[in-house]
Amino acid sequence: MRILISNDDGVAAPGLAALHAALADYAECAVIAPDQDKSGASSSLTLDRPLHPCTLPNGFISLNGTPTDCVHLGLNGLLPQVADLVVAGINLGANLGDDVLYSGTVAAALEGRFLSRPAFAFSLLSRQPDNLATAAYFARKLVEAHELLDLPARTVLNVNIPNLPLEHIRGIQLTRLGHRARAAAPVKVINPRGKEGYWISVAGDAEDGGPGTDFHAVMQGFVSVTPLQLDRTFQDGLSSLQPWLEGLL
Repeated sequence: MRILISNDDGVAAPGLAALHAALADYAECAVIAPDQDKSGASSSLTLDRPLHPCTLPNGFISLNGTPTDCVHLGLNGLLPQVADLVVAGINLGANLGDDVLYSGTVAAALEGRFLSRPAFAFSLLSRQPDNLATAAYFARKLVEAHELLDLPARTVLNVNIPNLPLEHIRGIQLTRLGHRARAAAPVKVINPRGKEGYWISVAGDAEDGGPGTDFHAVMQGFVSVTPLQLDRTFQDGLSSLQPWLEGLL
């Protein structure tokens, strides 16, 4: 078993080291990660310049690109052998609900969709690494059991772990994505030279966060596991769109 590990917090992030340590004795692990924090990069590819991999003393490969770049190169010739599985994380911060649209962690896992096995994205609900051991424990348990899964190809499992000691985790729940309220307006700033700029505000609070959602599960102390697929086609909308289009002719 060969696993490609990546993240969006950067190659020096503690969550990446924790994930590698959790899986290193289970499979042959290769790590390719951005050379800096690329949170919010989504599935962007770098197309305006070359990418330069650099192997670090610990064996991790640092890349001057996005999380998607890292996995794309890893699956298309950078590594001597193609990985069997892609695992991303452990992200410091939640990837719940609408977060998956922007998350570089989820995007790294999605880039593994060409493999026959499901990919994993792991996130800890904290910006601090205090309970990384809890997240690493569940990452190992879920990855170990992945061969027992019967899921369609191109499936990603988005896993969010509450920021709690292991003994306080109540279990694992299968969930759907919740939805966030609209984020606050960007914050306007003026630099010392009078140039105007804007900071993107924090994500909105949970608007659809009831039972069955990833938001609800983690707030109740459960690990949330949400299956995602790349196909965003709104199947139910096809029937209403057809007569609308025909009416335009």
